[in-house]
Amino acid sequence: MTTYAALLRGINVGGSKKVPMAELRTLLEGLGLGGVSTYLQSGNAVFTADSGDEDSLAADITAAIEKRFGFTVDVLVRDHTYLQAVLEACPFPAAELQPKQLHITYFSAQVAPERFASIDQQAFLPEEFRLGDRCLYLYAPDGLGRSKLAEALSKPRLVKGLIATTRNWNTVVKLAELTRS
Repeated sequence: MTTYAALLRGINVGGSKKVPMAELRTLLEGLGLGGVSTYLQSGNAVFTADSGDEDSLAADITAAIEKRFGFTVDVLVRDHTYLQAVLEACPFPAAELQPKQLHITYFSAQVAPERFASIDQQAFLPEEFRLGDRCLYLYAPDGLGRSKLAEALSKPRLVKGLIATTRNWNTVVKLAELTRS
């Protein structure tokens, strides 16, 4: 039995793509997933499964959400080992920063540095980013909402062909904790 986190992109934001967490839990249980719980209202679910891989689980959840709610939601599924490794590989001094200053964007596939080569990092200082294993670490000292670098990094041409969803450091830490078996 493996414990996973499902990261739903873009739900319950600004009144669109409403997915009540109680209904999400019921939906996941209906797929035969165990130990289902949710964290916050922004699309984080934790569950156990004894079969399947991250991509097939994500596809099953995506299809079930579309059938139940009538709209498509991008879903990434990651196991505890991956979530913990992302935490441990953080290139920024997370313990010294406020959680609102550090964010992780999870990607559906590995990203080559060339994809973001057009970003002039010097132009955005003190904001910075670093690529990791299917993720991007973003240091935004004034928070994500005011980050010009986050805006530049999310341009459609840069994330084309990827599912990308961002979580703040508190959520990153909590999901690693919740998926620990």
